[in-house]
Amino acid sequence: MAMSTGEVTLLLTQVKRGDQDALAHLIPLVYKELRRLAGHYMRDERIGHTLQPTALVHEVYLRLVGQTQMDWQSRAHFIAVAAQMMRRILVNYALQRKAGKRTVPALVDLDWLDQGTAGHHFEEILAVDDALKRLSELDPQQGKVVEMRYFGGLTEEEIAEALGVSPRTVRREWATAKLWLRAELSGGGGHDA
Repeated sequence: MAMSTGEVTLLLTQVKRGDQDALAHLIPLVYKELRRLAGHYMRDERIGHTLQPTALVHEVYLRLVGQTQMDWQSRAHFIAVAAQMMRRILVNYALQRKAGKRTVPALVDLDWLDQGTAGHHFEEILAVDDALKRLSELDPQQGKVVEMRYFGGLTEEEIAEALGVSPRTVRREWATAKLWLRAELSGGGGHDA
């Protein structure tokens, strides 16, 4: 059962008003969407990885349903916020893992730029997060596109809906961001977006 745009938006609005019945209907829809996003992200991880998709989903879910002050605009807004929370959780997890190991950061595999997904090793997550912070300062919209694509696994259409732009604009922003990130992550930083 996929999340329908209107249904989720209506339920999010009702939950904000305190409707517990709406919350009961929303939970399975939201959980399935978060599980899809986490599954996309974690699919390339090694077996036995200490952070499992279910744990990631539960952490994001708890943070999202605890957002009493959030004025949910739409399903797309929800997905964008979920992707941002996944990013924060994964970066914090990577930082904790890195603090526990004395390793030299590996070179970032840039093949993910063409696929819209990464290998997701903690050194890579941190390198992408650092580059994404710099990109977001130069071009906030491109930063959001990369965040939603890399950390949230969203499609061009979902990103377009979340940002209120056309899929064509998302494709153009993604192409430009990929070029900038490729230069930045390969050590050629200092380029404008």
